Amino acid sequence: MTWSRALKQTARSGLTIERAKLTPVIAVRGTIGVAIVIGLALWLGNPTLAVSSAFGAFASGIATFQRSMRPRPVLALAVAAGLAVSTFLGYLAASHIVWFLLLLVGWTFLAGMAWAIGPVTGLAGTQTVAIMLVTVTLPTSVLGALTHAALIAFGGLVQATLIVVFPVRPWGVQRDALADALAAEADYARRLRHDPVAPFDPQPLMDARLASAVTPRQAKRRPVQLHGPRGLAERVRPVLASLADPVVGVPLNGPERDRARDLLGAAATVLDAVASAVRHARPVRLPPEAMATLEVPVSGPMLTGAARRSAYRLISLLADAVELTDEPVRATRPTTPAERGHLLRPSVPRLVPVALRALRREARWSSHIFRHALRVCAVAAAGYLLGTALPFGHGYWAPLTSVMVMRPDFAQTYSRGVARFSGTLVGVAIGGAIMALAHPGMYICAALAVVCVLLMYLLMRTGVSVTSACVAAYVVFLLGIAGAGWEQTVLERIVLTLVGGLLAMLSYALFPAWETPKLRDRLAEWLAANGRYALAVLDGYARPAQRRPRQVREALLDSRAARAAWEESEARAAKEPVRHRGLSRSTADAASAALGTMGRVTMILEAHLPGKDAEPSPGAAAFATELRASLERAVQDVRERRAPDWGALRAVWEDWDAGSGGQDVALRAADLLLDALDELAQALSRGPGGRNRAARGPERRGDGGTRGERGTAAADENG
Repeated sequence: MTWSRALKQTARSGLTIERAKLTPVIAVRGTIGVAIVIGLALWLGNPTLAVSSAFGAFASGIATFQRSMRPRPVLALAVAAGLAVSTFLGYLAASHIVWFLLLLVGWTFLAGMAWAIGPVTGLAGTQTVAIMLVTVTLPTSVLGALTHAALIAFGGLVQATLIVVFPVRPWGVQRDALADALAAEADYARRLRHDPVAPFDPQPLMDARLASAVTPRQAKRRPVQLHGPRGLAERVRPVLASLADPVVGVPLNGPERDRARDLLGAAATVLDAVASAVRHARPVRLPPEAMATLEVPVSGPMLTGAARRSAYRLISLLADAVELTDEPVRATRPTTPAERGHLLRPSVPRLVPVALRALRREARWSSHIFRHALRVCAVAAAGYLLGTALPFGHGYWAPLTSVMVMRPDFAQTYSRGVARFSGTLVGVAIGGAIMALAHPGMYICAALAVVCVLLMYLLMRTGVSVTSACVAAYVVFLLGIAGAGWEQTVLERIVLTLVGGLLAMLSYALFPAWETPKLRDRLAEWLAANGRYALAVLDGYARPAQRRPRQVREALLDSRAARAAWEESEARAAKEPVRHRGLSRSTADAASAALGTMGRVTMILEAHLPGKDAEPSPGAAAFATELRASLERAVQDVRERRAPDWGALRAVWEDWDAGSGGQDVALRAADLLLDALDELAQALSRGPGGRNRAARGPERRGDGGTRGERGTAAADENG
């Protein structure tokens, strides 16, 4: 992608206004918190304190809107504490520009590194830099600095108190995450009726798993509906795929396929009903038609073999899902010993070592987080010096804009820069016009600031340009409380915002951290993770008595994480003005589809794992041994721009096929696994123009199809 096209695309995305689900009650609650803090400061007769404390309540309220599974009061208090500390330290160094500049550089670097812990932590770190830049411009003493810091912390305390006293839809985030996962399963079942190898996005299941992690205190209060359905959704998924698959499940045509379609449709109806019950905290309501379909026909079972086992398993799992969900929604139960060590969310003090490990992991030159931290602290220092040197007051607006728009990746930084400037232009124009025409007093300015906060909270999810307009008008009215002239505020805000945005964009052009060159490494990591998952499942066939479900589960989670990392990198690379010379867009798509198919086939293998009393499979053992060796070579080949060679693995499978008679489920699934690996090799053998350097015709298979005809219609997730 060229620079002009990349800039045009990011500018368009930054100015896009999205349709989002509004949360007026939550927005009103957050606005009341800001109004309480401003009103209290004005009642005490100190407009300067009103300006300072308002930022604390405002930023703490923003934190509670972020997509985090942490309790909202904890987020508000944590952000308020960080704001208070940064404010106090900023006041101590504000009188000496050198000391303040050193503090700003160090604090901004830590705030940039905070993105390694998570996006919510990164945003909170960005806000602490913003508050340091803004509040230290208000004159005060050391005792006054303590007062400002205490008021900022008080703003967060007010927001946390309002959340506790006036809860809005408790457990709503967790309910939505679980309901989305169940609804995604229902949609998957419907698509499988028409496409036996339909794709599935694992993100809803990953979000549901993240939401199910609770603190010990939360575990005692969690509603019954949030206890079991996620695990059932995880187990339903491979059963659905196994039933629909034309090789392991039912044939593509005939009465068995019709019966499978009916079962998949009924499963989708049941899963949708369970999702609705979880989302709205009400009992499950099932139509009688779906219940009748899930019963064994009077004429007897219509499915045979592996498909019949999958159908019985599906009916049992759906019954369990309804039974677990259709309980009194207010009932709770104590945490069992097994749950105490499973998906337990650490408390805030125990997060410290986790955060330190994340920071240490990203403290390397090749890390895009580390380069972002260096970039943002350099820009903040340059913007502060430039803003101070320019003949304007409030020079902090230049570094403030830079810090607020900069993100670890190119696309977000540029799109947010364009959106912030355009939104600021609209916001200061509206706010300045109101100030010029109405000349509002202190209390009217406070009321207008509160209205802007309400609009910002309400429209937060519609786009950066809209929220930037609300914030810009909010700042104009807030500084009007302290007596700042509107004409100076408007002019400074526009010019310095433009300067800050240009600095942020220029920094990424001069010191980039492109994601495109990392694509092959991400692809190799996904292949390695998929391979570990396949080996863990195949070991269950080779040594059933020694099968360890936890090992398979951990390999599955690693595979999902590797896929998510690949998709995130690919999405970032698609918006960058650079090109990967060894991995074209079509090659990346084909390789991604092949690895997705590999994960889907492994998931089907997992669905038919034998019991611990089953006979070991020598063929599966030999296949797993060769797969382990071939994967090590293949991962290195992918990194070094070579096409993997699976000839040795194909030879082992043929020996297995010759000795088994071709009726083994594991054998047939291993055949599909080989197809996916061959498709990966063919995709990576293509030249830059998308042509295959190793021209090979389709190889005929014994079942009458060509290699690649099955499983490549869509890429699926790894289990």
